[in-house]
Formats: sequence, C-alpha cells, structure tokens
Amino acid sequence: MSERDPPIYLLAGPTASGKSAKALAWAQETGGIILNADSMQLYGDVPILTARPTQDDMTQAEHFLYGHLGPQVLWSAGEWLRATQPYLDAALNDGPPVCVVGGTGLYFNSLVFGLAEIPEIGELARTTARDTYDVLGETAFRDLLRQHDPKAERRIFPNDRQRLARAYEVFLHTGTPLTHWQDKTKPAIPKNSYKLEVLYPDREDLYARCDARLQIMLDQGALDEVRDLMGQGLRDEWPIMRVLGLREFSAYLKGEMTLDAALSQARQMTRNYAKRQTTWFRNQFPEAGLRP
Repeated sequence: MSERDPPIYLLAGPTASGKSAKALAWAQETGGIILNADSMQLYGDVPILTARPTQDDMTQAEHFLYGHLGPQVLWSAGEWLRATQPYLDAALNDGPPVCVVGGTGLYFNSLVFGLAEIPEIGELARTTARDTYDVLGETAFRDLLRQHDPKAERRIFPNDRQRLARAYEVFLHTGTPLTHWQDKTKPAIPKNSYKLEVLYPDREDLYARCDARLQIMLDQGALDEVRDLMGQGLRDEWPIMRVLGLREFSAYLKGEMTLDAALSQARQMTRNYAKRQTTWFRNQFPEAGLRP
C-alpha cells in the first residue's frame, strides 16, 4: 500500500467473482487485515457451502468475522457494523489497513451511507410481522409490504423472510416506512478514508464459476455439513437456510429430490442470486465497477 492509499479498502461483488482471492493478495502485499462482509460466511457450520476462506488462507493473512454465528442467529447490518468498528477505528488511527470484502450489499451501504437510527421494535410488532408472513406466504406478504414501503419490497431479495418481516415490523411499530428511516443516515466512515471497488466478471464466465463451484463444494464434503445441520434439527425458519444450496441439498437428503435435481436447482438459484447482486451493486455504486 502506498502512502497515498486510504487505510480502508472496500471490495464488493457478486458470489463467485473472485473477491476472496483478491483480498488475500491485497493483505499479503500491504500487511493489512481482512474483514468479512458476507452475511452467510458469518455462520460456523457451513465453511464449504459458503466458500469461506480456507485455513491455509487464514494463515497467510488475518481474517476476522468469519464462522462465529450459530445456525439460528441472525445478525442485522447494525450488529455487523458494530463488530467492524474497532478494526475500522484502528485503521483510521495508524493501525493496520483493512480490507472489507464480501457480497452483502447492506453491509457496504451501512459503511458508505450509514444506518438509520430506528426505535427499538416492540415484541407485538415483531410477532405480528412474522406470523403474517407465515400465514400469507412470500408473494402475498410482498403485496402487503408494497402498500406501505414499496422501495423496501423492491430491494429485498426473494426468500429473505427476515428482512421482509423486518421492513413490515418497522412500519407496524412506528407508522413510518423503513425506507424513510434509512433516508436519515450519515456515513459510518469518512469519505476520504476508503477506496471502493466492485468486481463485475463477464456474465457467462460468472455463471460458469457458480456452476463449477457448487460441484467442487459437493466434492469437498458439503453434504456432510448439511447432514450435521439436519442432525441439529434444521428448520425452514432458521436464518442459516438462506445459505445457497442448503435448502436444495437438505431436500435431497430427505429423499424429496435426486442429487442431480438438487444440484441443478442450486446452480440456478446461485446464478439468480449473482445476477441480483450485480444489479444491486451497479445501482448503488455506479462508479465503482472493476473487471477482475
């Protein structure tokens, strides 16, 4: 890192775009540390299925915020941001530089644009929002949320029960859409303190990487991770179920589909997710694109 480089390097992009390898190369060159900004790599039970950096990678550079959550725990963007703060503060005060790397857009938004100071939500609103989702199902629940917070409904990815329910519970409790709260924010890090890059591989190449990586995961033992979670009583409402491939491979292990069908479906879901991530990052950070 040259003397003119900012102390914080934000490296984002869709799944399978090569972010982790680029972050590791940066850390080896600069002596910096790596902070995880992938909400699925926070979970401890699925290092293979989430493509977490390997033990060998972690011996080559310091990695933080990987693999420490249990399968029933959901971290908000605010909890993630609070966990990063000591490392970011140190970097801003002549400590080791930091690379924040991952594909969870809300995490990068929290750094660059800030987080809304939303009042604590009451238990009645939380329970009502989740029960309403469970009764209506996602499609009808989205129709309901759209009436009160259309911007939140549009930006939340499919199958994200937690964030859909969160948007609705904020409206129920405060009478104000979550989007309005989020508009009243300030950046978590100074504008001149970071460099932001977003990786955008060629689409066909990205999809090929997604397909190949899932097969590699199976070869490395991803099904054993799924079996272990099922042994813990894995349930559809657990936050870890958002991990790509987990739903499909657990269905295979329960005898509900063939392995080929599970792999094909997981590949399609992964490609869809990569496409949504790409679109989201282009909309949020239009000046930050980079070909890997």
